[in-house]
Amino acid sequence: MKVFVTGGAGYIGSVAVESLLKAGHEVVVFDSLYMGHREAVSEEAVFIEGDLSNQELVRQSLLDHRPNGIMHFASHTMVGESMEKPFMYLRENTVNALNLIEGAVEAGVERFILSSTANLFDDPESMPIAETERIVPGSPYGESKFIVERLLHWTQVTKGLRYACLRYFNAAGCTAEKGEDHTPETHIIPLVLQVALGQREKIMIFGDDYDTPDGSCVRDYIHVADLASAHILAMEALGEREFFRYNLGNGNGFSVKQVVETAREVTGHPIPAEIVDRRPGDPDILIADSTSIRRDLGWEPQYPDLKSIIQTAWDWHNNHPSGYTS
Repeated sequence: MKVFVTGGAGYIGSVAVESLLKAGHEVVVFDSLYMGHREAVSEEAVFIEGDLSNQELVRQSLLDHRPNGIMHFASHTMVGESMEKPFMYLRENTVNALNLIEGAVEAGVERFILSSTANLFDDPESMPIAETERIVPGSPYGESKFIVERLLHWTQVTKGLRYACLRYFNAAGCTAEKGEDHTPETHIIPLVLQVALGQREKIMIFGDDYDTPDGSCVRDYIHVADLASAHILAMEALGEREFFRYNLGNGNGFSVKQVVETAREVTGHPIPAEIVDRRPGDPDILIADSTSIRRDLGWEPQYPDLKSIIQTAWDWHNNHPSGYTS
C-alpha cells in the first residue's frame, strides 16, 4: 500500500513512517518542517516539503502520487497555545485538513486516518474514557480536532471516503532511531530527562493537591511505537469498514510524581523537583479505555509499563542530547 503521511517529519509521524516502511509499505511524507525535522524522515520515504495551507500543492502532490491511504498527523497541537491563539488553531487545523480531504477525494484516496486527541473529553462522566463518552472539547485545539472528525463524517457520507479517528492520550517514548525533539518542549518525560542531562536545573510539578493518591495529576502514557502500530492496523481495517473511532492508551494511569521517580530510577540522576501552582484546566485523572481497538483489531501495546517507556526515551535522548542536531 502507498501511504501519504502529513507531519511525517514530526515526533509521532516519523515513527509511523518508520513502522510503515518496516511493514513493506511505500511512504510519501508531506511536511512543512515548521515543527518537524528533515533528519527525522526515513531515507526510504519520498519527501515533499510543503504546507497544507497551499491547496494546489496538496492537490497536485496527491494526484502525482495517488496514495491508497492518508495518515494525517500535521497540525498545531498545544492546548495552552490554542487558548492564547484560538483563531490560528480553529482556522489552520480545520482548513488545512479540509484541503487534504478535498484533495484525497479528487485523487481517489480510499482510506484516511486522523490523528485525533483525548482533549475531546474535558469533562468525562466515567473513567477510563471510552469512545462512547460525551464530547466536550477542552480547548480550541480539541474543538478543531472535533470539527475535522465531523468533516470526515460528511465526506464519508457524501463521497465514500473511509476514515478512522484515533484519539490518543499522552504519547511518550522513542524508538532507537526516532525521538521527541520539540521547540519549545512541553511534554513531561523529555522535560524530566533534560534535568537528568543537565540541560535544565529542575522539573516543575504543577500542583500536588489533586484528588489522586499522591496529589499530582494522573495521565495515561502510551508509547509512540504502539501508536504507530494502531495506525497501521486501522489503515488495514478500513479495507472492510467504512469508519470507526478508537481511544488509544495503556489503560494505566501514572502520576507526575511517579514519572519523576521512575526517571530517577532509569537515569540514575537525582532530578530535583519543585511543586508550583496548578495550571488552569488540568483534570485530576485522564485514562483511556482502549477495549474496543484491542477487541476489534487485536491491538496490544508492547510498552505497557512506565519504566520501559521512559527507558526508550532516555536511550534516545542520551544518544541525541541536542535532538536531531546532535
